[in-house]
Amino acid sequence: MKKLHFIVIIASIFLLQACVHKIVTVPAKIAYKTTKGVVKGTVAVGKAIIPGDSDDDKKDD
Repeated sequence: MKKLHFIVIIASIFLLQACVHKIVTVPAKIAYKTTKGVVKGTVAVGKAIIPGDSDDDKKDD
């Protein structure tokens, strides 16, 4: 019986490993995509509001 218990514990460890991996990586991916979108939006707003060097001015010269 002890061998059976050991095999069940080892098998459950391997099965739960996939669940833990999924629980950890999904929120991290969502946070990464959200942050990436916010940063892109902030950069776009910053470029639109802040006057300064732009590529269009260089083409006119």
